Amino acid sequence: MAVTARTGERCPISGVWRVASTPSTTAPIAKGNVMPPYSGRAVVWSLVHTA
Repeated sequence: MAVTARTGERCPISGVWRVASTPSTTAPIAKGNVMPPYSGRAVVWSLVHTA
């Protein structure tokens, strides 16, 4: 099961996260940080791998 988090939620697991839509990007995000927007909009992030 994929781990996901939306912009504005707290990051549940430290690791590298990928935007689940196009255009996409990856970003390292630490547990407890607020998931950021991308390209000025709210997005869903998917965990690529844990840190």
